[in-house]
Amino acid sequence: MLRPFKNRTQAGRVLASHLAGYANRTDLVVLPLPRGGVPVAFEVAQALDAPLDVFLVRKLGTPGQPELAVGAIAGGGVRVVNWPLVEYLGISDRVIDNIAARERQELERRERAYRDDRPPIEVRNRTIITDRRWTCHGIDDGRSNCCTEAATTRTNSSRGASCAGLNV
Repeated sequence: MLRPFKNRTQAGRVLASHLAGYANRTDLVVLPLPRGGVPVAFEVAQALDAPLDVFLVRKLGTPGQPELAVGAIAGGGVRVVNWPLVEYLGISDRVIDNIAARERQELERRERAYRDDRPPIEVRNRTIITDRRWTCHGIDDGRSNCCTEAATTRTNSSRGASCAGLNV
């Protein structure tokens, strides 16, 4: 497999060079999805002199096939579920609720670990750096799924982010 960058640090520096026009803006926030997006986003935030936070979201995996997402959760009580897939697979609401509760515990644990109980950076009326066509979501390493992206978008939108989607 051909990799265009030596590592994520180099990828972040290259990305930052393409975003130089956003440097020193007071309305800018860089929000990576841990873990893979953090090294990329760190370089972007440093180069643009922008605040860096993490955006935490958890996939709701299918019972017996945890890599197949049937939904996702994010901060603020956001939950996105692919109901047609849930129905097709015959998964009950109770099972979805149990999966979401388990992932909520992990989300809260990670929030404490990543932030040391600091609140998330305020995003109201701020532009969030994004790496795809989805608006209002953070940099990641390309491994998120549409449910994760939808939960990210919904959460940041509900927090008042005014992002234009940089589509980088």
